[in-house]
Amino acid sequence: MNTTDFETFLKVEMRVGTVLSAEVFAAARQPAYILQIDFGEYGILKSSAQICELYQVEELIGKQLIAVINFPKKQIGKLMSECLVLGLSTDRGISLLRSDHSVENGQRVH
Repeated sequence: MNTTDFETFLKVEMRVGTVLSAEVFAAARQPAYILQIDFGEYGILKSSAQICELYQVEELIGKQLIAVINFPKKQIGKLMSECLVLGLSTDRGISLLRSDHSVENGQRVH
């Protein structure tokens, strides 16, 4: 395992956001959704998320999740992904990292 220091960790902006919209990313090579996520004062950002195995589009709307918002943007097909949604690999697919309680959009993960 690689180690890091606290100052490096603090450079990663992991923040909470609420999914405003979700749609099937038809042009993606692997099944994915396009999410628009509200990060409060940090704005509404788009992401491509390969979470189709465990989530349906309808159930994503209104969910709060955790994403890295300060990675460089990445072109994925016709979509410019602006944040990286975080999740855990399970034997059935990716499970989103979330808070047990509703919190303010844009709150930083510590």
